[in-house]
Amino acid sequence: MAKAIQHTELGGPEVLTLADVPDPVPGPGEVAIRVEAAGVNPVEWKLRTGLRPTPPITEPRRVGSDGAGHITAVGADVDGFRVGDPVAFTGAQGAYATDVVAPADHVFARPAGVTAAQGAALGIPIGTAYQALRSLGVRADDTLLVHGGSGAVGQAVIQFAVLAGARVIATTSDARADRVRGLGGEPVAYGPGLVDRARALAPHGPTVILDAVGTDEALHASLELLDDRTRIATLVQGAKADALGIRAFSGGSPRPLTPQQEAWRLEAVPVALALLAAGRFSVEIGEALPLAEAPQAHRLVEEGANGKVLLIP
Repeated sequence: MAKAIQHTELGGPEVLTLADVPDPVPGPGEVAIRVEAAGVNPVEWKLRTGLRPTPPITEPRRVGSDGAGHITAVGADVDGFRVGDPVAFTGAQGAYATDVVAPADHVFARPAGVTAAQGAALGIPIGTAYQALRSLGVRADDTLLVHGGSGAVGQAVIQFAVLAGARVIATTSDARADRVRGLGGEPVAYGPGLVDRARALAPHGPTVILDAVGTDEALHASLELLDDRTRIATLVQGAKADALGIRAFSGGSPRPLTPQQEAWRLEAVPVALALLAAGRFSVEIGEALPLAEAPQAHRLVEEGANGKVLLIP
């Protein structure tokens, strides 16, 4: 039997339990993976609590989307994978587990030198950042302001934008400014006076803004700093986007992503894996906890822990 984290009701972290589940068997177009690390994402605690609406729970619900490990079985109609291949994956149903099945087109070869921890830290945050930047058309002549530059999404935004040749200014706390700076961003402290500090760094203003933190301050500052609202987007405050005339992506969007945007989300993972292998990309790893400590992992993420929190089966 495999083991997996699941819950049968909405609520606090304590509703997450470790259970025995049948060993996964891949169907056509799927692969089975022995999980070596699973990434814990904010959307998962929001789904667990009901803060992000979900269908009624009618059977034990598995948790988690992103992870890394190695292939244990290959389903029919799957090419390019063999048993034993190291991989990273996203979009699985129930990645907090010892073993999982995932669609083969959501699974990517993990290059030598890229650890399971690094691979598990990609998925949702990397895909969100990459898709948003592609949707906004960020290019070499842009000055990008990203709100929440030291979070997992914000760090990916900084790196992808810098690689595209853009100048990046990122809001952060003083304690996290060095991390932002080390990724190629220019840190600016959030809080009262943010607009003035941003203008001091970029007197002509940013040409594109991405909100990855979701505070009212971030939205108000964005609207004051940039007139072209088609180049302002939020990843969090989607409910306000239409009224403000700005764009919204990912979990912050009031409408589904387009097929092109979904394709960009997936494209981000192999792009990041290749960059990691080449030493041109960085993911910040935080606490790694045993699978049974999923409740504590969710508490850490809810509290805003620095670095990617991982579960290790």
